[in-house]
Amino acid sequence: MEASKLIKISKNIRKDIIRSIAVAGSGHTGGSMGMADVFTALYFSVLNHKPDNPNWPERDRLILSIGHIAPVLYASLAHAGYFKKEELLTLRKLGSRLQGHPGRDHNLPGLELSAGSLGQGLSVAVGLALSAKIDNKSWRVYSIHGDGELQEGSIWEAAMSASHYELDNICALVDRNGVQIDGKTRGVMNIEPLEDKFKAFGWNVIHCDGNNIAEVISAYEKAGKVKKQPSVIIAKTLMGKGIKTIEDNYTWHGKPPSSEQVEDFISQIESSN
Repeated sequence: MEASKLIKISKNIRKDIIRSIAVAGSGHTGGSMGMADVFTALYFSVLNHKPDNPNWPERDRLILSIGHIAPVLYASLAHAGYFKKEELLTLRKLGSRLQGHPGRDHNLPGLELSAGSLGQGLSVAVGLALSAKIDNKSWRVYSIHGDGELQEGSIWEAAMSASHYELDNICALVDRNGVQIDGKTRGVMNIEPLEDKFKAFGWNVIHCDGNNIAEVISAYEKAGKVKKQPSVIIAKTLMGKGIKTIEDNYTWHGKPPSSEQVEDFISQIESSN
């Protein structure tokens, strides 16, 4: 797909994130906005999947470990054709399939993991990747993590296992926006030197601009060529990307836009680079 079309899709995903969170009156705006380009790259270029057959056995598996950015996952699924876009406006409503954190028990197509408790997704991804190896399957596993989430010890247990079993069919991506709910990651619990940590655990490390769709796609292509080693993409992003007035502001981690802000935010998205 042409770069201009992908950029348009990412902007539309961002608009729907704002609309859905505003109607819900709660939700995680900042991280969802910052990851729209990564999800556009995944669902419209990288993943081998069939929206009209979400349980296709040969599909790639996407594990969203940071379940609180569910709005960007839901918007991406809707734009990819898994369900109607109108359903996005039921976010967080009683009885909705689109809850604040993804839940497979709500029967929303396209979900691989019920997520919420941070630090667990990489273990699930490793288990899936190992099972694919055992069964001689060609599908791949992609996991998404927050940089603050890397403060969880279970992440590094899973990282050690992936390297031990030479799982070259797994690619993790870290949303390196440098902020978390309580402030900058370097102040809350510094995770640097991050590249050295992953290399010490036996991972191939790739860097990219997570708000540049072409760079994200290229990073995933590089990861796909690595043999006998898991890969991690450290994607530099801006929390709140697309809305200049909230970019890189950690207070927007879990704050919804007001109804009065929606029109301005959508206008900023339309004019953003």
